[in-house]
Amino acid sequence: MKSILLCTLLVVSSLIADCEYEKESAKATWKAFKTYEKLGVAGSFDQATFVIQKAVSLDQLLASADVTIETKSVNTGNAGRDATINATFFETQNAKLIVGKIKSAANGKAQVDITMNGITKTIPMNYAISNENIISAKGIIDLADFSMLSSLQSINKACFDLHLGKTWQDVEIGFEIKTKKTCK
Repeated sequence: MKSILLCTLLVVSSLIADCEYEKESAKATWKAFKTYEKLGVAGSFDQATFVIQKAVSLDQLLASADVTIETKSVNTGNAGRDATINATFFETQNAKLIVGKIKSAANGKAQVDITMNGITKTIPMNYAISNENIISAKGIIDLADFSMLSSLQSINKACFDLHLGKTWQDVEIGFEIKTKKTCK
């Protein structure tokens, strides 16, 4: 009788917490903007460590998510550009890490604490899940909110001709996470 009860509890508990993510699929993304036409330059970070707990629902899965990003791992697909971003943006103010913590998630909206340059701000993000079980989220940060305008001025100066004299202080941030099966 005890073994039947134990088996039943194990089966029920595995059904309850059936929403989990594929670790190798998680990535942190960004898009910065240049020129007065506001052309986007997109990238990600190769060293973004996600910690996400198995959960009952998609919203609970997201609300358990943390990420720590090593800024030196910026990746735009162009090694020269990556080196410039590191040297003239992140290293200008010694911003080695970016940390994100989802405080809440419900109905396609999340509140995410972002810490950069020693400053934490709560950023609203919208998220959706695709038919392929990929959760995509996007939000906007203002570099002034993180006291990163010295870095912005540095990269604008280094890339003045390429950016036609304009580098924007708003940056789109995002993440993608693939779940192992459909989460609701």
